[in-house]
Amino acid sequence: MKPGFIYILTNKNNTTLYVGVTSVIVIRVKQHKEKFNLKSFTAKYNLDKLVYYEAFQMIGDAIGREKQLKAGSRAKKVELIESINPDWIDLYEEVKEMFGDSEDTI
Repeated sequence: MKPGFIYILTNKNNTTLYVGVTSVIVIRVKQHKEKFNLKSFTAKYNLDKLVYYEAFQMIGDAIGREKQLKAGSRAKKVELIESINPDWIDLYEEVKEMFGDSEDTI
């Protein structure tokens, strides 16, 4: 089975949060930044700042974690973000450096 990631995106004012799951985080976040799907929730609310992510060895584990996070409150998500990213900086460059910029499919 392939690896997986969960991630949280927000906008420049940190007012809206989006939790997603993918097998290729660099490409997926790049798609959000480029508004690949103009009708998507993330495009509509300008959610293109990566503020949190977790890596998993198996995509199934990432999907389970995504469901857990989506079921939680905003306060729990904020607490999680601030546990590793208290300044809410965009982690995209860190992710690119860490996981590469391959052209694998999502």
